[in-house]
Amino acid sequence: MTLAHPPAGDRAPAPAPAGGATSDSARAALATARAARAAALDRWLASLLAAAPPHPEPPPSAGTAAAGEGTVPEGVALVAVGSHARRELTPGGDLDLVLLHRGLAGVALIADRVWYPVWDSGLRLDHSVRTVAEARTVARGDMKAALGLLSARRLAGDHALVDELRAAVLADWRADAPTRLAELSAMCRERWETHGELAFLLEPDLKEAHGGLRDVHVMHAVAASWVAPAPDARVRAAHDLLLDIRHALHQVTGRSTDRLVLQEQQAVARALGLLDADVLQRSIAEAARTVTYGASHLWRRVENFTRAKHRQPPGVPQGAGRRGVERRPVGDGAVEHEGEVVLARNADLNDPALVLRVAAAAAQTGLPLAPATVARLAEHAALPRVPWPAEARDALVSLLGAGPAAIAVWEALDQAGLIVRLLPDWERVRNRPQRNPVHRFTVDRHLVETAAGAAALTREVARPDLLLIGALLHDIGKGWPGDHSTSGAVVARDIGARLGLPEEDVRVLETVVRHHLLLPETATRRDIDDPVTVQTVTAAVSGAPGREREVVDLLAALAVADGGATGPAAWGAWKAGLVAELARRAAAALSGGTPPPGPALTADHLALARHDGAAVRVTGSRITIAAPDRPGLLWRAAGVLALHRLAVKTARVVSSPSVSGTAVPAAQTAVLDFTAVPEFGTPPDPAGLEADLRRMLAGRLDVAERLERRARSVRIRPGVTVPPPRVMIVDDASRTATVVEVRAHDRPGLLWRVGQALGSCGLQVRAAQVDTLGAEAVDVFYVVDDQGRPLDDPDALAAVRARVLRTLR
Repeated sequence: MTLAHPPAGDRAPAPAPAGGATSDSARAALATARAARAAALDRWLASLLAAAPPHPEPPPSAGTAAAGEGTVPEGVALVAVGSHARRELTPGGDLDLVLLHRGLAGVALIADRVWYPVWDSGLRLDHSVRTVAEARTVARGDMKAALGLLSARRLAGDHALVDELRAAVLADWRADAPTRLAELSAMCRERWETHGELAFLLEPDLKEAHGGLRDVHVMHAVAASWVAPAPDARVRAAHDLLLDIRHALHQVTGRSTDRLVLQEQQAVARALGLLDADVLQRSIAEAARTVTYGASHLWRRVENFTRAKHRQPPGVPQGAGRRGVERRPVGDGAVEHEGEVVLARNADLNDPALVLRVAAAAAQTGLPLAPATVARLAEHAALPRVPWPAEARDALVSLLGAGPAAIAVWEALDQAGLIVRLLPDWERVRNRPQRNPVHRFTVDRHLVETAAGAAALTREVARPDLLLIGALLHDIGKGWPGDHSTSGAVVARDIGARLGLPEEDVRVLETVVRHHLLLPETATRRDIDDPVTVQTVTAAVSGAPGREREVVDLLAALAVADGGATGPAAWGAWKAGLVAELARRAAAALSGGTPPPGPALTADHLALARHDGAAVRVTGSRITIAAPDRPGLLWRAAGVLALHRLAVKTARVVSSPSVSGTAVPAAQTAVLDFTAVPEFGTPPDPAGLEADLRRMLAGRLDVAERLERRARSVRIRPGVTVPPPRVMIVDDASRTATVVEVRAHDRPGLLWRVGQALGSCGLQVRAAQVDTLGAEAVDVFYVVDDQGRPLDDPDALAAVRARVLRTLR
């Protein structure tokens, strides 16, 4: 039997909307067309099941009425599963039907009466004939069948039969949830691996890619198990947009395809009333990232559920015997709660650094931010004013310095709209596609990936904070007209000022962004043996006078991070070798000159040092100590701060002849100037801190023993993987002392450990400059031996370096 006219919308492409059509009106028309077609198909399919003539009439168009159901045989029902069950059938979609019956002997004849007209219409049909018991058995062994039956919708026939099927399938799905959800998770991950991430693909599969339509259907299936809530309004809206795009794709191509290839994107954009293909791609990226973010939290709940089920003894109710969930501090204002980072009860929502500090705590511990916490921060937390306070800038650097763990946390802030509020220029690159097969990501994700890669290179540069911020901003100019390096330098200068960086650092940041392609382009397009090539590099970095060598180091590290974040076609061993060699030659050309002098006493220090004996001053986060110099003074003072749970952000240690005017010239006075902030919560009592510092100076406080006792009682969680520490002996930096530079991931008591290691080598710290930039410590120590002389023996220098490294690992 043949049908003259297929159902409307299955063959002929729809015309593009008129020139004045908006995206809203175009999408509304598509939704209306789907709804009308679903209703028409329902009526037609119901008529096929009814007692009808041997040759049923052709299927109606979307606006044509059909005959009623007529007389349907008893114990039979026609059920839609899949997209038609959800009333989401697009023009090229498959029709999935199940003929349900109560063991009728002649059911095959009834099936033929339904299937043949559908086939003859040209519709693609996936069909089956089942009893409830058979359908239930199939669903238990076939995940695809189970997912379809979870959304089963009656089209015609026995209501009770369909209700029985749904109740049975749902009961089995919920009873077997730990096993079935683990299986479903594995299937999803395999699918993601095959089809990639929808938000970042140039020619994505709208249905199967990570963040696509299939993921939303899976989320509904998980919700049916009662393990997690159904998708929220934002995810549903993202799903509807992707469904409209799929619908338009089927219309403009006249084919059943879910892959949006480049040559179809402009036509699909027009069908949706969008300006162009770039706007379409940005819309897809936005929707896909919303779906992916929602799904990530859902799967985390599933994993917690399955782990808890496996740990729970048989027969014991879930959660029985629990005394409460532990909350462990992970940062100031942040605690870990059930595998997520949430706000501490005493968190100050008026603190302008709170949002970034909590985000940094989550990233540094490798934990996700709880969705409720992100929502609360977005709605109620204060944001830093311009220019940012140092605490907010430090938290941003700490967040970026967490490496790959920072990506999910950044995404959480971005989904809540916090990133564009913190950095308004981010809006121009957000979800912006890069129509270049070399690039794996949208512009904004590429920037975050580059910063994550730069975190592994922070030991290679003297200013890890500028490396991380530069990596985050290096392509920020792609949101503006013209050459992105030139426009990006202007934007980076403005953002650097917004972040509150000193003018000299802003100049370095601007230079790095302007010339972030300098090393890779020069190394691969010029002869690096030609002196002019090196001169080209040194001339380009002259925009930061006095810091040219620093800029070269930053550019070399950024080139590695940028290439790795772009894709394998953009970076390889050959290119990496050329860039490293060019950077080495440029740095050598910039070497020379007089090293900067070591730290010296200021007028304030001199005034404090005139006190007889020892003086201690605690003013807010600044702690200053002046005392007769002696071995171990630095690390013992740092140990006292660690005992009071203070994290040292900066330290300046200067040892100089006594300024009392009466002392023997050989006598020494040391001034220790710390900036320290609480690890968690409120700062310690200044009087108690000052008392302990005085006890330490008087030799009545065993700092080492108390710190070791506290360290033994602390339960350590893994946190994120960080680059190994680096210890360097800096040649020719001083004629009167040996200069030891330490670059390491900051942790409680780090300065105490390093100072103790130097002391165990028989060295005394004559001066020190200690800085914690985000989560990275960059510490420089000027040390001498017990005779007050610098070390010159290579073996002794190697032993010092090795001892400090052992302490840090």
